[in-house]
Amino acid sequence: MPIIVPEGLAAEPELRAQGVVVAGPSARHVGARRPLRVVLVNLMPDKPTTEHQIARLLGATPRTVDLTLAIPESYRPKTVSPDYLRAVYTPWHRIRHQDYDGLIVTGAPIETLPFAQVHYWDELTEIFDWARGHVHRSLYLCWAAQAALNHYHGVPKHGLDEKLFGVFGHRALDGDHPLLRGFGGTFVAPVSRHTEVRAADLPPGRGLAVLASSPEAGLCLIEDRRTRATYMFNHLEYDTDTLLKEYRRDLAKGVPVPAPKYYFPDDDATRPPTNGWRSYGRLLFRNWLAEIARDAARCDALAQPDAAAVAGACRWSCR
Repeated sequence: MPIIVPEGLAAEPELRAQGVVVAGPSARHVGARRPLRVVLVNLMPDKPTTEHQIARLLGATPRTVDLTLAIPESYRPKTVSPDYLRAVYTPWHRIRHQDYDGLIVTGAPIETLPFAQVHYWDELTEIFDWARGHVHRSLYLCWAAQAALNHYHGVPKHGLDEKLFGVFGHRALDGDHPLLRGFGGTFVAPVSRHTEVRAADLPPGRGLAVLASSPEAGLCLIEDRRTRATYMFNHLEYDTDTLLKEYRRDLAKGVPVPAPKYYFPDDDATRPPTNGWRSYGRLLFRNWLAEIARDAARCDALAQPDAAAVAGACRWSCR
């Protein structure tokens, strides 16, 4: 199904070239079923690459998705044109009174900073709080997963002696969970981080369930039933060459980083990497949107007799 994107999206040509059906804002009112409204808070410096990775996965599902791109008002990127941000991204304060079906917040290359030292931290925590009353389900990626888990539950992050870098095997701990439908018992996922969240720090009785983890890389997926959030610390959205680009970038900067483990065939960095995680990324986003669609259908059904009255009922009953 098509994905509806803002006009001028830098990733649109590449999405179309890869067979993703892309539509403009006028498509919102086409068809019997309304599209699922998803807002992406993109904190990564390379905006077009992240836009492409997330939109590609959202566009590979049976539901039409209407994608809004947003950033905190206090966020000041250094690697993207202000004109592009103004044209394509919406400051979060402009949508804070709206309801969305889904929220995705990306990571950011600031994971070694204490959370409170991030200059847009206060506004980001407002977004986390906003999501509890205005979004059916949230998906937090990498650093954003650590940040949201800390904000909601006080879970700390821990620095690693060496960058955890590579494609690691993971176990699906609850194969019957709707988010893991089709995963089977094991899967692989790219990992690229300097910090970690530990299972021993997860507070009991708070509705947190570990869905997937790795013997080498630790936690991967956590479901937060109370806040309807999913935390993914690793990168099923990555392209085949993302780790390769990171590796070359670090080497060019003189950063002493090891070659990503289990990424190159026979660990030979002169050979092109392979992609063993693409299908799992598609499954995760497909399953996540399916859960959102069920939530949205319940609220839409309630809204039939009196849309104004049900706005509150939806927020408290469905969510």
